[in-house]
Amino acid sequence: MRIVYMGTPEIAVPSLRFLAESKHQVVGVFTQPDRPKGRGHHTVPTAVKAVAAEYGILVYQPLSLRKGEDAAAAMEMLRQLAPDLIVVMAYGQILPKVVLELPRYGCINLHASLLPAYRGAAPIQWALLNGETRTGITAMQMAEGLDTGDMLLKKEIPIGPEETAAELHDRLAVLAAETLAETLELLEQGKIQPEPQDDEKSSYASRITKDMSQLDFTRSAAELHNLIRAITGFTMLDGKRLKVYASRVVEHVTGESGAIVDPAAFVVACGDGNGLRFVEIQPEGKRRMTAEEFLRGKTLTLVEKLG
Repeated sequence: MRIVYMGTPEIAVPSLRFLAESKHQVVGVFTQPDRPKGRGHHTVPTAVKAVAAEYGILVYQPLSLRKGEDAAAAMEMLRQLAPDLIVVMAYGQILPKVVLELPRYGCINLHASLLPAYRGAAPIQWALLNGETRTGITAMQMAEGLDTGDMLLKKEIPIGPEETAAELHDRLAVLAAETLAETLELLEQGKIQPEPQDDEKSSYASRITKDMSQLDFTRSAAELHNLIRAITGFTMLDGKRLKVYASRVVEHVTGESGAIVDPAAFVVACGDGNGLRFVEIQPEGKRRMTAEEFLRGKTLTLVEKLG
């Protein structure tokens, strides 16, 4: 098949590599425009663009597919590419109806959740925030709504109790490529059986905002542990910001919420009578380190309180 691939970040890379090395012909890649990154604000290519260049695939980076001259030029390019199928994963733009209806097989989206749960921009983070124990990839026939199209194939994996968003992201990226391979095979064999989503069972995974990372120790230890592994948490220690990258729940501690109840292990009391042990942190102005490394140069006391 002639395939156009649309994607932008790292999670979309394994699926592009699969297509580029498959029997199918990737006739073009669409990705978001390059943007400045880092302290130097140097413009860098998207992860998908960089990989497309490895395979010598033509790349297109329209600002929009929905309005303006850019959209008109992109639509004309898509017509010239004449794809049988458009495959989308984490592209970052909403496709208009005219694009959805262009290919013979329409557009297939690879979404990092078990739809209809966690439609939207941040399904990995919200699955962890909510303490889910399973997630996966859903291949979906794209429709005009946000992640509302018929489901074509689901592949499910467990979520580890200590697993972080970064770790789950990498496993789902690989699973997406496997899901795509199986979906294309079923499509070619005429064995695809679309399943409508049950909107009553749907949930929305909104974008993550910075203010969500603040640790409120009146909440339960499990909630804060899930927040840390999903989006990284932060609190204040000695008037300075302390980022928390990894933690563990400690059951049955005694102390006021936010109080350090075990200085030697960096355990903080939470609102449910349990505690949170910090495992990996980054003090303000310093590098990321284990809590054990931090405690070699800092003596905590029982009277200290975070917040």
